[in-house]
Amino acid sequence: MKKAFAILLLLPLCLNAQNAINKQTIKEAEKIIGLEFTESERDSMIETLNEQLGYYKAVREFNLLNSVMPSVIFNPIPNGFVFNEKQMPIKYDDYSKTKKPSLTDELAYYSIGQLAHLIKTKQITSVELTKLYLERLKKYSTKLESVITLTEKLALQQAKRADDELVKGKYRGMLHGIPFGVKDLLATKNYTTTWGAAPYKNQVIDEDATVVKKLENAGAVLVAKFTMGELAWGDIWFGGQTRNPWNYEEGSSGSSAGSASSVSAGLVPFAIGTETWGSIVSPSTVCGVTGLRPTYGRVSRSGAMALSWSMDKIGTICRNAEDLAIVFDVIHGLDPNDLTLYDYPFNYDHKIDFKKLKIGYLKDDFNKNYPFHSNDSLVLEQLIKLGAELIPISLPKINVNNLSFILSAESAAAFDELTRSNKDEELARQIKNAWPNLFRANRFIPAVEYINASRIRTVLINEMNQIMNKFDFYLAPSWEGDNLLLTNLTGHPSVVVPTGKAPDGSNSSITFIGRLFEEGKIIAAAKAFQDATEFHLKRPKLIE
Repeated sequence: MKKAFAILLLLPLCLNAQNAINKQTIKEAEKIIGLEFTESERDSMIETLNEQLGYYKAVREFNLLNSVMPSVIFNPIPNGFVFNEKQMPIKYDDYSKTKKPSLTDELAYYSIGQLAHLIKTKQITSVELTKLYLERLKKYSTKLESVITLTEKLALQQAKRADDELVKGKYRGMLHGIPFGVKDLLATKNYTTTWGAAPYKNQVIDEDATVVKKLENAGAVLVAKFTMGELAWGDIWFGGQTRNPWNYEEGSSGSSAGSASSVSAGLVPFAIGTETWGSIVSPSTVCGVTGLRPTYGRVSRSGAMALSWSMDKIGTICRNAEDLAIVFDVIHGLDPNDLTLYDYPFNYDHKIDFKKLKIGYLKDDFNKNYPFHSNDSLVLEQLIKLGAELIPISLPKINVNNLSFILSAESAAAFDELTRSNKDEELARQIKNAWPNLFRANRFIPAVEYINASRIRTVLINEMNQIMNKFDFYLAPSWEGDNLLLTNLTGHPSVVVPTGKAPDGSNSSITFIGRLFEEGKIIAAAKAFQDATEFHLKRPKLIE
């Protein structure tokens, strides 16, 4: 400890001696930060800047793993926010009439609720179901480029355990014996965790992420680790491009690319994804599936790759809305290894009365001419038929795009060592608008501007709360306008559901945005919409 402190003190002196920074350096740097100083001000700064440069070098000699988060923790809670602390009984739909289909492949597209009833009533075994999904993964995932690691040995062990427990009368709940996959930024013992990027393709993290542990404890069966855009951007990874099962000529979007693609193709009933700025909403839209981005601070990120400590969220991708609730009920909650979590109830009742709710919609965004406009209009009409009164609302007027560099700064810090080691040259995407270049450029974001952007974010959170206090939830176009970035900055939960085909043949979707910690209400609303429509039941034509 004393040695490290001594180095910290000596480095600035060495740098001062070399005069690493001079007045001309400062003058040029002023252009980067958008300020202008006088000659005397520049002269006065030289000693301090050289001293700080020494501190930076000392900090870089400290071995910081990606898993170490900053001591400054993001707080999404607005002033005066009132938590609901009452846990109500979880009320799922009735699956008791579910029967095993005559065609085995039909099982692949059954909901979690249906599969859970078949397993509980011993119409099928977990081993049978697991083998079905493993066969489909082997058959279709190569063309989809959606799987990095097949965890077959582990899956069969977990499935057998689930069956053995059921024989002995032990039933863990609705995920007992249900296969699933995870985005390959979640650590799993004895298997690589690649983050979708070549520099980490042989990385083995000797632990299970908390989400993986919770799912295992619930009896779920891990069958695969899915592709992701390298370091959580897009659908390009070190082995290729994850495909959209509805159109193999297109990518699946990202970064939860393999999770969405595989669920859409019926390769698993559900998958775990993550979102920082659209990484669940976007691939769920493109692949025609249903996704939940929970409230920030709801699901432990322990064992997950960090991209942005104040924006990363772990969620679920399924084919129907109620499945989101079944999985979320298991994965949410406290974890002593993640200090950003809040311990508040998850309340869900599949029965919802739209007439008793105040529902907003972003009228100005819905009135724009954008690809999903026609389908979105039909969704709004359908909700009105179900009893909803839609009230026009507007989001806070703060330009959130000006705050997007919060993510930029945090991502550069998360992968600082990758940049300094030049291993970023191993990443597949080397264009201007890709991580290697942006990580380098993001190092020039001033700390003062980052902190002031975070302060504006606090104002945004409080202004958003004033709006949300008036409504149970609101509807937004999935991609149009600023809603996607804004709600990722404020930490609000969202559910995205498929709504058919856009005029260009692509899948369309719409988004339900809920109050903080009220995932249950938007899941129930999404379920009611899906019960009245059939978009979520459509299946892509797969290629072997």
